Amino acid sequence: MMEKYLRTRIILLIILVSLSTTNTFAQSDLTERIIHLDFNQIKGPLNTMFKECVGAGRANEGLRADWQQQLAYVKKECDFKYIRMHGLLTDDMGVYQEDRDGNPHYNFQYIDVLYDYILDVDMKPFVELGFMPNALASGSETIFWWKGNVTPPKDYQKWEDLIRNLTQHFTDCYGADEVKTWYFEVWNEPNLTPWFWTGTMEDYYKLYQHAALAVKSVNKEYRIGGPATAGAAWEVELIDFCRNNNLPLDFISTHSYGVRQGYLDEFGNTGTVLDENPMSVSGDVLNSREEIAGSSMSHLELHYTEWSSSYTPADPIHDSYHAAAYILEKIKQVGDAANSMSYWVFTDIFEEPGPRFTPFHGGFGLLNYQGINKPAFYAYKFMNQLGATELINADSSSWACKDENGSIQVLLWDFTYTLEDSINNQDYYIRDLPAKSKGKVRITISEIPAGIYNLEIFKAGYRVNDPYTTYLDMGRPNQLTKEQVRKIKELNDGSALSSEKINVKNGAPFQRDLEIRENDVFLFTLTKQ
Repeated sequence: MMEKYLRTRIILLIILVSLSTTNTFAQSDLTERIIHLDFNQIKGPLNTMFKECVGAGRANEGLRADWQQQLAYVKKECDFKYIRMHGLLTDDMGVYQEDRDGNPHYNFQYIDVLYDYILDVDMKPFVELGFMPNALASGSETIFWWKGNVTPPKDYQKWEDLIRNLTQHFTDCYGADEVKTWYFEVWNEPNLTPWFWTGTMEDYYKLYQHAALAVKSVNKEYRIGGPATAGAAWEVELIDFCRNNNLPLDFISTHSYGVRQGYLDEFGNTGTVLDENPMSVSGDVLNSREEIAGSSMSHLELHYTEWSSSYTPADPIHDSYHAAAYILEKIKQVGDAANSMSYWVFTDIFEEPGPRFTPFHGGFGLLNYQGINKPAFYAYKFMNQLGATELINADSSSWACKDENGSIQVLLWDFTYTLEDSINNQDYYIRDLPAKSKGKVRITISEIPAGIYNLEIFKAGYRVNDPYTTYLDMGRPNQLTKEQVRKIKELNDGSALSSEKINVKNGAPFQRDLEIRENDVFLFTLTKQ
């Protein structure tokens, strides 16, 4: 049975890679790519897992005014539902102390300020339970500039009591009905030892067991999961542990990044290399779904609580126009395999390696320090503008949708791997990288109801909503003046490339051709007047 399962999986992966490669070559060789749509041919509701969750660096950064302003803006433009971050229990959040007799004292005031704000902007916390308060820790090993303690608790019962008191506090503050909609995730990347966890896998199981019992003791309907691993590890192992020990498990969470060199690298010193495998990241997600489906808990939700093109906040691909097409390509490939894909992260206000010294340093964010929209931001903004109903569409690098008002949206892109051999991201994506032509895309839409429509075309690509190249033209100053920030924002503000009125007549198909270049992204909207 297992051999048949493995053979089937290998065949499916070969077909996926073959189709992706064929599509890439076909688009390279043809002067015209055709997206043919029928207004009446419906696939079903659009899967919006891409905006279920987004990441942030650490909880304490969420107390900053600029962080909060950027979160409100990203919520408005991209409509993320949940937010996940590290460091909820670290000492800079003032959560846990012990008196001279070893009695615990809890303080949730900083968490209240943060969570009150998150709820005020109509988002919800995806609660990551970590890292260890120093007074509860068994050791002194830490990670990052802000020194998150990564050791197991010195007393697992005290750890359980902390989590129980925190969960009860959430219930008292926000009510059980609200907290039932949250997710509780135990730790972060415990398989990356000793960086994120100095214990063993068995120690993590113990940590999970006590946290899960604590959360469920407050309300059995609260959702708990893990293992929050790097690289899709420990998924089946945690399922088996919970099954064998009759422990609650409501979802699997894990992470994936699209580079093929190294592990943790806060400063990008080892030189990351974007993986040329067309199924990088998305292949991990599909595999995770298959592992869950073949396990003893096949019903479990799957949440990728971190993902991006690269695992380091010093990778210029995050600032590059290539990032927008990359994001769309991966999310489309994943399909409905994941319940959420939480992009890491929404802002460059992110201090794992400490405060950064330049405005564009390869940070993870959709926005930079000054709140400048990166191309990655436009990938999410454009997806958020798609209507609720998806149309049948044979093109593998686009979505076509309509909304209840009869308006139509087509989001299309070209993703081309352009990284040169024997060079890393840090040396390549800092350059001015002109995009080569990929010919034309022809969009045809039949059976559109007659009427007057406003046609708008939006774009992200080389020198279009491409603030890093604008910054490059300025000479890459180490600091930006207010006037320079204003100028960069003005030149990359997401305005429509064109806008015109279209009169659609009965029975007449609509057609429009677009010139497309490598890694261009277009949002094409027909809004019924």
